Amino acid sequence: MNETRLPVSHPTGQYDIIVGAGLLAHVRELAGITASFVVVTDDRVGPLYAAQCTGATAVITVPSGEQHKTLATVQFIYDELLAAGLDRKGTVVALGGGVVGDMAGFAAASYLRGVDFVQCPTTLLAMVDASVGGKTGVDLPQGKNLVGAFKQPTAVLADVATLQTLAPAEFASGMAEVVKHGLIASPHLLDRLNAEEWRLHPDNASSVSRLQSLVLEAVQIKRDVVEEDPFEQGRRAVLNLGHTFGHAIEQVSGYTVRHGEGVAMGLVAAANLSARLEYCDPAWQDSVEAILQHVGLPTRIPANLPPQALYQAMGHDKKKARGRLRFVLLRSAGDVFVAADVAETAVLATLHALRA
Repeated sequence: MNETRLPVSHPTGQYDIIVGAGLLAHVRELAGITASFVVVTDDRVGPLYAAQCTGATAVITVPSGEQHKTLATVQFIYDELLAAGLDRKGTVVALGGGVVGDMAGFAAASYLRGVDFVQCPTTLLAMVDASVGGKTGVDLPQGKNLVGAFKQPTAVLADVATLQTLAPAEFASGMAEVVKHGLIASPHLLDRLNAEEWRLHPDNASSVSRLQSLVLEAVQIKRDVVEEDPFEQGRRAVLNLGHTFGHAIEQVSGYTVRHGEGVAMGLVAAANLSARLEYCDPAWQDSVEAILQHVGLPTRIPANLPPQALYQAMGHDKKKARGRLRFVLLRSAGDVFVAADVAETAVLATLHALRA
């Protein structure tokens, strides 16, 4: 193994983000697990990688896909944890993408009033974003992540070797969060994304060292923000750049639009809305679109998603404050902020302007 450790501090302790290749076979050692552990995975990732997590008491497999991120699936996880005999000294290991991590983390936060939790993300999106920061939860029919808890992991093991079996579309989806992190805090990362070829092809995967470097650069931005604001009381809200639009797009599409694809469209919408409100130069929308297109992501909202329906879906967004929608807007790369006084007419104008 050639792993790199990135420490994360939070109000109740610290954990390491460990990035490298071949980590899964050493999950007990690397995560410091001293008692029994159970792996929670899905029906896509489990057959590929669950066997590498040697020493697990049981493997709990759930259906893959955002549409299954529900309380019913968490109930199934509880039942299987009980059947496996996991006690309060045990650990839940999440093996998969952000959906698995969210559900397994929520189950770990509430099972027996809380057991240890380790994240083993297997998608780019989960490695650079979803696995770090302690936010867990499930969706309700009214919207995404409306039920959840803060549950800090005891370790995050980002085994970049797993990315080589990721579908190209899923890899591209993860790049949306990398672009988002660049817009929030790193013009250098944006330059790197523009300068290199990042499309992943199963028969011509990026080198492990290159992927390791990308994950480290992107996740460090997430680490820095969540350390500053572990419970999303201030600065951490900027991590929702593109997400108010993106979550609505996902929901109204019936989750046929991937999370990263929705975020990509949301990033363009945020740039468009920022320019519309005269916070940034209109040229920023062109720049954001160019980067997203370069990494293989869509930049227009499907025409079959009505703007009014999207706006209505935003009404259930958990990021509302005092009944008002909040949008993360930008002035330039590294200069983003939260606005809560955005007129409905401006938002609808942006949604209409970006229809495919």
